[in-house]
Amino acid sequence: MSRVSQAQALENRRRAVTSASKLFRERGVNGISVADLMKSIGLTTGGFYKQFPSKEALVAEAAQAAFGDLDVLLAGFDADHGDHDTARAALVDFYLSAEHRDQPGTGCPTAGFAGDMAREPTAGDVRETYAAGVQDFAAWMSTDANGGLPVVATLVGAILLARATAGTELSEKILESTHKALTASQNPEPES
Repeated sequence: MSRVSQAQALENRRRAVTSASKLFRERGVNGISVADLMKSIGLTTGGFYKQFPSKEALVAEAAQAAFGDLDVLLAGFDADHGDHDTARAALVDFYLSAEHRDQPGTGCPTAGFAGDMAREPTAGDVRETYAAGVQDFAAWMSTDANGGLPVVATLVGAILLARATAGTELSEKILESTHKALTASQNPEPES
């Protein structure tokens, strides 16, 4: 049996993290086994333990990678929309869309990892990685002294509820009414 080159080992690790990032957001951390993860990228379970000390270590890396992808997405919104206020408004439009609701594997990690972070007793690294990502997202969404946290909490809550009720009229209503409420709060009517 031939040994894997260092370059191939790094590529295998990258593929495992990328796949885990998507699958954990899509199915939850406990919804995907190490064996299933490795099978999804064409490697053996033994290969996993050559790369990662534990599944929890992979969860931390996968969350960090997912938040890195979110950073790239947010930078793209800034680049595509000229000014930050317009970029934030466009992000709200996307976040509260059926497309985002229906594709959790490539969606926001704040929502994608929320259930696992709330349910599972996780070591500090995983929770710290998640908390840092949430704070960075909130800072990007910030328009006032609250630092964007109320908007992020509203977005995440809405997308989680919309996903939980997908296929019903309520799901659409959650997306539409939350969008309307956030848009109104960001563009209040002038007082007479």
